[in-house]
Amino acid sequence: MKKKGLDFKHKEVININDGKRLGFVQDVCAELDSGNITSIIVPGNNKIINIFSAGNELVIPWNKVKCIGEDVILVEI
Repeated sequence: MKKKGLDFKHKEVININDGKRLGFVQDVCAELDSGNITSIIVPGNNKIINIFSAGNELVIPWNKVKCIGEDVILVEI
């Protein structure tokens, strides 16, 4: 999957395990040396309690991204 970080902005993130809508991509994290994306960030929701939560945002590791479509990103968390 070769994508630019800006390609993810405003795409909805959906968990394929339970079909829940997690929110829209707010930001991405990348390794500075390689430029590889390491995670995507979705604004937090108090209803979501997850080991990937950091403060009031959901940080989803890149290896949990399963499919990137035109409008949505499917993740497995």
